[in-house]
Amino acid sequence: MGTFFSRRAILSTSAVAVAGTGVGLPSLDRRPRPAKLRTGVEVLMADDYRLVRGQKVGIVTNPTGILPDLGHEVDVMAASDDIDLVAVFGPEHGFRGTAQAGGSEGFYVDEQTGLPVYDTYLQSGQALADIFTRSAVDTIMFDIQDVGARFYTYIWTMFDSLQAAALAGKRFVVLDRPNPITGRRAYGPIMTPPFATFVGREAISQAHGMTVAELARLFNAEFLDRPAQLEVVEMRGWKPDMTYEETGLPWVMPSPNMPTVDTAFVYPGTGMFEGTNLSEGRGTTRPFELIGAPYVDHRWADALNELDLPGAAFRLSYFTPTFSKHANTLCGGVQVYVTDREAFDPVRTGVAMIATAKRLYPDGFAWRYDTSDPQRPYWIDKLTGSPQVRTDIDAGKDLDEVEAGWAGPLRTFAETREKHLIYRR
Repeated sequence: MGTFFSRRAILSTSAVAVAGTGVGLPSLDRRPRPAKLRTGVEVLMADDYRLVRGQKVGIVTNPTGILPDLGHEVDVMAASDDIDLVAVFGPEHGFRGTAQAGGSEGFYVDEQTGLPVYDTYLQSGQALADIFTRSAVDTIMFDIQDVGARFYTYIWTMFDSLQAAALAGKRFVVLDRPNPITGRRAYGPIMTPPFATFVGREAISQAHGMTVAELARLFNAEFLDRPAQLEVVEMRGWKPDMTYEETGLPWVMPSPNMPTVDTAFVYPGTGMFEGTNLSEGRGTTRPFELIGAPYVDHRWADALNELDLPGAAFRLSYFTPTFSKHANTLCGGVQVYVTDREAFDPVRTGVAMIATAKRLYPDGFAWRYDTSDPQRPYWIDKLTGSPQVRTDIDAGKDLDEVEAGWAGPLRTFAETREKHLIYRR
């Protein structure tokens, strides 16, 4: 009993420090934060939780729901008398992050806080609405660090939760966080309805250039027949041209294969390699930066560097994945380096990498084929949103021609996107 109250006192002290000053432990401040930059949860706490006062609150979050001192918001909220936190909802990988890709933690009672944790992974519609109803919450908050790519599933957990909150008659509050790869612009092809899955529910671009709060506004206004009662807690001090390092916020891996901000910058492009038989670097310490296969040799790095792609450079690399594709098999390939983040286009770079690999290794390269989905057998089509990228590459079209195939829909999305942006340069 003494240990419990000691921990509660520590957590309460942390909450006061964050809410009052926004300053974490001095030893953790490795780079200065912009004086006025505050995440949504910090803004909520600084206002003594006024937005949700008197409400039974649940939160969709994961290990990224942290404060500047690296304490987790759920631990702090559970110890506070100023908010009635009664439930947690875990996404893919789980609330505490114990599950690998394609997994979750199931229902359990969190040992640290005593709160029930409901599993929302792959739940949607009325089934998810029933979970929210069963939890007896009045308000559902969402606070997960996104990485800016359409096929990163947390934004679709938010979409499904918005839709379910509307069905269940629950209020939905998004606590905003930065887009770590900036909010300068959107890139790449647009999802089309026939290819919508959990890695892309609706018609947004492959790299969306939005924060989760901006996306929530877009989802609620453009895609939900029955909009939710949505409110957002905006960040203070964030600008769309900020990289994550410039925020001064600590980086927490949003998922096991997203270890660094460098990973996030390349992921909207190299994530497409999940639709091929090349390893996307899962099972290495540099997933999505190391790409290769047993049939790849030095020619790929040479050919990619000859393309002189803006902001990108490639190093010949050999690696042996410990799991996933080509586990325990030596692969030749490249490590992708982003040399200029402002000039770098992740999607164009990823398409160039795939097209070059297919041209150099016609007897080795293959598209990943899903026999369980005969209507949409190519996984790459689900990632890019239509067959266009795959068929253009198969036809031998050059990079400009492939990009022209999505240019029109991207312009249309950019106009829609503009209406829902919160932050301006």
